[in-house]
Amino acid sequence: MALKECTKKEEANSYELLVSVDGETFEKAINAVYKKQVKKINIQGFRKGKAPRRIIEKMYGEEVFYDDAMQDCYPDALYDAAKEADIKIVAVESLEAVEAGKEGFTFKAQVVVEPTMEIDGYKGIEIEKKSTEVTDELIDKEIEQVRERNSRLVTVEDRAAENGDTAVIDFEGFVDGVAFEGGKAEGYNLSLGSGNFIPGFEEQIVDHKTGEEFSINVKFPEDYQAEELKGKDAEFKITLHEIKTKELPEVDDEFVQDVSDKETLEEYKEELKETVAKRLKDEADKDVDDKISEKLMELLEGEIPEAMYENQTNDMVRDFEMRLRSQGMDMQTYMQYMGMDVNALKGMYRDEAEKRVKLRLALETIARKENIEVTEADLEDEYSKMAEAYKMDIDKVKDAVPAESLTEDVKVQKALDLVKNSAVIK
Repeated sequence: MALKECTKKEEANSYELLVSVDGETFEKAINAVYKKQVKKINIQGFRKGKAPRRIIEKMYGEEVFYDDAMQDCYPDALYDAAKEADIKIVAVESLEAVEAGKEGFTFKAQVVVEPTMEIDGYKGIEIEKKSTEVTDELIDKEIEQVRERNSRLVTVEDRAAENGDTAVIDFEGFVDGVAFEGGKAEGYNLSLGSGNFIPGFEEQIVDHKTGEEFSINVKFPEDYQAEELKGKDAEFKITLHEIKTKELPEVDDEFVQDVSDKETLEEYKEELKETVAKRLKDEADKDVDDKISEKLMELLEGEIPEAMYENQTNDMVRDFEMRLRSQGMDMQTYMQYMGMDVNALKGMYRDEAEKRVKLRLALETIARKENIEVTEADLEDEYSKMAEAYKMDIDKVKDAVPAESLTEDVKVQKALDLVKNSAVIK
């Protein structure tokens, strides 16, 4: 297989490749197709699946297996041609056979390639780091969250309902005096002020007392999910059975012993300080990484093919589908449940896909400008880390992850380390 011509087209990042596949390679592909297809071919005088290739070609033409054989040859031929032309193909727009025969075949490929980008100013990036100071207010906030998790609901009988309470109610809704589907429930626990119900509903429960029966009037939003209720005025008949309020535990040594392995409040606060300090450091480090990434994306110059964004989005959707399957759910069921289609799902990942593509290109460009190299020792070290992380034999990891692909990943990581080590953190 060989590249005969590589012609840059007027469109950015587009090329036309003229590629030849030698006769030996083509013959092997033809023979492989014949062995696969002969099982389905009936020729008079031969048992099904036993007709010789020369007989089939004589009856149907010498080219009978050409198309499928060429399809099988295209991937490797394009890979070799791209390597020879020193380009990275990100999308194949069309493939067209030019000529074919026993001596091999030639084809044209219209391809989109990874662009050559430029970037400057990536050394000495100034970043303001988030504060990692552990304040008394932060510790108090942590304790309040623990109190919330250990709270309990108690019945209130001596006052009217207030925001923050849980009201146990029966309700039934009517539009133009007629009850509508889905508008009725009994013994429903409604958290007042949560905003879970349509605007105006929860607010009109406030100030009513246990045992009261009353009506409230609301208007369904214009964008309400049920078409027949959009923008409609409705009346709800309410029976308020019970009012519950959240009771928080007292913050004392007994509380500490219930929620931790510490004995006193002071010991617990010291432990919280260590926990919060670690979290703040992790958050600050991540924020620095995020800011560096954002700056690199801003500094990147060049035209990025739409195909690269589409490929990354599709990869992310496939990863999501694999996670769903591991949880026992298929993609179609998920989309039906969520009321969305494939385009909507891709839209969820589009922004993140663009960021990943831009950051990767920025780091690849830096690696090229800095002449970053990856040694055999670097690869061995990375394979060892992967083997340990996945609890796999290192040889199996090497079979699963090609050295060429890993080399690019290590280059990118080295470029990121170079940028981070030169950054000015304030």
